Amino acid sequence: MKQIYILLLCLPFFGFSQIRKEKSHGLFYKISLAATLTINKDYNINNDEGETFFNPSAVFLNNTVGYQFDKRTSLGLNFEYDYHSQQKLQFFPTYLNLRHNIIVDDENIFVRAGYGTLLSLNRNFEKGNIFKAGIGIQIFDQNFRNSFLIGLDFTRKRFEYETLEGLSSVSIFLEFMLF
Repeated sequence: MKQIYILLLCLPFFGFSQIRKEKSHGLFYKISLAATLTINKDYNINNDEGETFFNPSAVFLNNTVGYQFDKRTSLGLNFEYDYHSQQKLQFFPTYLNLRHNIIVDDENIFVRAGYGTLLSLNRNFEKGNIFKAGIGIQIFDQNFRNSFLIGLDFTRKRFEYETLEGLSSVSIFLEFMLF
């Protein structure tokens, strides 16, 4: 009976003492926040009115579910909400993106590209298609499992098929990836 109590008391310590292997493939989830910044034309250097040099003109909130094939390549399905404040436009892009790490090290340098559709959830959302291309850096936690991704994305949205209007932007993104 004493051996069972000793085993039960020591069991949690055995589980925590093992080092988890670095995960190089499998399913992941990622959440992202991005913003497009524009230069404030009314900004003065000696400004006491609290105005800033850069103003956000668009905000993107993204959720991704994906699969990482190896240390270099992953594929993700993205669901995103975009709001462009200057144009008063809303988008709900759904797209696939491919990310490839061009430098694999303690911090990965990557490029990515995506293509998909702009869903018309109701009359407030524009319908069309989207193309994205980006570059960034992936910074890992201590176990090399979860990570932060920071970088720049170029986005091109084409909507209103009759007139083929487009909207291009460059945004700064910050993402958190659970692996």
